[in-house]
Amino acid sequence: MTGSAASATASTVVGAAASGPRTAPTRAACGPTRRSPTRARRVSHRCPAGTRDRASGGSGRRRRRGGEELRVPEAEFVSYYGRPILKAPVWKWDIAAYLFTGGLAAGSSLLAAGGQLTGRPALRRSGRVAALAAVTASAGFLIHDLGRPDRFHHMLRVAKLTSPMSVGTWILTAFGPAAGVAAVAEAAPLLPDRGLLGLTRRLLPPAGHVAGLAAAVTAPALATYTGVLLADTAVPSWHEAYPELPVIFAGSALASGAGVGLICAPVAQAGPARRMAMAGAALELTGSHRVETRFGLLGEPYRTGRAGRLLNAGRVLTAAGVAGALLGRRSRVVSVVSGAALLVASVATRFGVFHAGVASARDPKYTVVPQRERANRRNAAAGPTPD
Repeated sequence: MTGSAASATASTVVGAAASGPRTAPTRAACGPTRRSPTRARRVSHRCPAGTRDRASGGSGRRRRRGGEELRVPEAEFVSYYGRPILKAPVWKWDIAAYLFTGGLAAGSSLLAAGGQLTGRPALRRSGRVAALAAVTASAGFLIHDLGRPDRFHHMLRVAKLTSPMSVGTWILTAFGPAAGVAAVAEAAPLLPDRGLLGLTRRLLPPAGHVAGLAAAVTAPALATYTGVLLADTAVPSWHEAYPELPVIFAGSALASGAGVGLICAPVAQAGPARRMAMAGAALELTGSHRVETRFGLLGEPYRTGRAGRLLNAGRVLTAAGVAGALLGRRSRVVSVVSGAALLVASVATRFGVFHAGVASARDPKYTVVPQRERANRRNAAAGPTPD
């Protein structure tokens, strides 16, 4: 190497050292870029909590060269590829109707048992017939959801106590025949006095009494197991309300059964129906109030949207039905209107609870935010970790 070349090389090295090393331009983690704002938005959704604030000085903003401020987009509760975190229930309106008819069958059988034990034949008759009609419709809705009738039969191959669906299938199987025998017994006076039909006429009433009481014994389980079935899923607003859903459904069943009694029985025999209406309304309104106010964010689906409107209508109609049943106890017209209000209120309550669960499964925030809150509570209870 010549002297001039060495001198040039040395001067180049010295100049590079003086100017410092050249580094690639950096950008704050999860901050926006001018080249790809869409990518910046996607990255901001996937960053850990607080990263975006630290990168922008804690205010959600970055200062651009020249003094211009760029605001980082707020994070949205979206999942990868736009898919929800939980798969929404595939159940349709027939399951919501199944919830109502099962409760109506249970409440009607309890009403019939009350009429049987207190000597009110009109109340007993209306309750037994309504129970059979409702449980038949309930089985039809369930089989329609299953797709094929033989699937209901296949569910009877096992009895799994840890499965609400399996237990519910057996409850429905035990309740249905008892309700059927009790209802058929009401047709005994129409049979002739002599011959084989005459013997059937004499045997049906005592068989109907036994079957009616058996159906009433099974009725509380039929009225509440659907609440346990919903709470046993991963749907956030259903799962969180596991203590309250059976209470709501029990109250709704009693109120709907009372509605049948107020519509079908004479005013003089409707006393048990009025008492059932008060008890059912107390349970239903108390449970509904708790799910809307006790669970914070997870109670929001019960207050907003279609579910909120249905549940609010159910509360209003329940209160109106009970008031009419008590104030119009001497008026046949007021009793019928009050009974109809209680039945419609029960429909609104069941469909409202159903739609609240579906809405909570479709929105990721009802899954993500409670998980974060539980994690924060666990971390706070564990205390600071040593360095």
